[in-house]
Amino acid sequence: MTALAGLLFTAIALLGTPMFAVMGAAALWGFASEGVSAAAVIIELYRMTDAPALVAIPFFTFAGFLMAEARTPHRLTALARAALGWMPGGLAVVTLVTCAFFTSFTGASGATIVALGGLLYASLLQDNYPERFSLGLVTTCGGLGLLFAPSLPLILYGVVARVNIDHLFLAGVVPGLLLMAVLGGYSLWAGGRTAPRTPFSGAALGAALRGAAWELPLPVLILGGIYGGFYTAAEAAAVAAFYVLVAEVFIYRDLDLWRDVPRIARESMVLVGVILIILGAALGLTNYLVDQQVPQRLLEAMKTWIVNRWLFLLALNLFLLVVGCLMEFYAAIVVVVPLILPIAKEFGIHPIHLAIIFLTNLEVGFTTPPLGLNLFISANRFRLPLNEVWRSSLPFLGLLFAALLLITYLPELSLAPLRWLTKAGF
Repeated sequence: MTALAGLLFTAIALLGTPMFAVMGAAALWGFASEGVSAAAVIIELYRMTDAPALVAIPFFTFAGFLMAEARTPHRLTALARAALGWMPGGLAVVTLVTCAFFTSFTGASGATIVALGGLLYASLLQDNYPERFSLGLVTTCGGLGLLFAPSLPLILYGVVARVNIDHLFLAGVVPGLLLMAVLGGYSLWAGGRTAPRTPFSGAALGAALRGAAWELPLPVLILGGIYGGFYTAAEAAAVAAFYVLVAEVFIYRDLDLWRDVPRIARESMVLVGVILIILGAALGLTNYLVDQQVPQRLLEAMKTWIVNRWLFLLALNLFLLVVGCLMEFYAAIVVVVPLILPIAKEFGIHPIHLAIIFLTNLEVGFTTPPLGLNLFISANRFRLPLNEVWRSSLPFLGLLFAALLLITYLPELSLAPLRWLTKAGF
């Protein structure tokens, strides 16, 4: 009966049924088959929503939506171009930096492709970058920034895994910069041969800095406040939302307080509602899987053919890449993390390092053929055949795989900054 139920749920998922409905139905069926009340699903959801750090999600989401609706993408692009356009492949580097900054606040790689893709893709083509290179760059850049504060996946991972979110914010910095450096180096090499450069102009840079002067302090405001001990991650989210609201409505006047802000608040909270629905359904399924001792059974099965942590990390990477292709980000975190945490602990993997491995894999999985979500979003955004998007993304995907291996097998990339700051008394 369990096998038949599994096939049935898989079939309805492939037919397009929303994942939260599939996971919720699977959880309810599982508990009913064990004679357990359906209240077990709701109890687990209540436990999670009672977590103080979860409050950060709606505030950061609202701030990200405000920036997306304002002219923030244009100001950031202009600033990055004025500062970096003189370099070989400068506009490609501008694309990397702008997308990473934007994704860190929206927490959604697809939103970055939709919001910035048209602007950046057209600019790359206008500067004579190869079409395939430009398409692959914009598609891949959508996932950059998920390791940088105040990324929503980082916050949700911390809530689910009960890991200090401040530590996750810090641990993601070096791996995130590594991903950008690898793609940036390739962009300098590939784009620098054919694309024109923008002569450096102090006047243009000064004008761009003045234009983005109220948005640039955001990372300092968030991270400086957290690590300076002024407020927690949840409180930093409220500060960021209020700061962005004041900047976009009263200083830049890109948005109208009475016409635009209520609409943006409604749209952003719809996304938060979607996250919470997925969270509730996924928690119910996870609770059932844990109740059935699935993690322990997986650990016993893996011990028969995985004899050390290096093989475990390789198997974990392959598994998470598949998860990143098939599952929505938030569902993947809630369902998979509780299953792999006890297994990783048995193999001596630091929980902070595991978090960065997990999120990097999902970030790369979003661009992995044939089912990576960003591939479909990019094909739809630019109205191009899916196989063309696949081919364009492959060189960038290979570089991301190489960086992923470094992040996986060099744990100090994630842990060293945390140790340094701890020793310094932060």
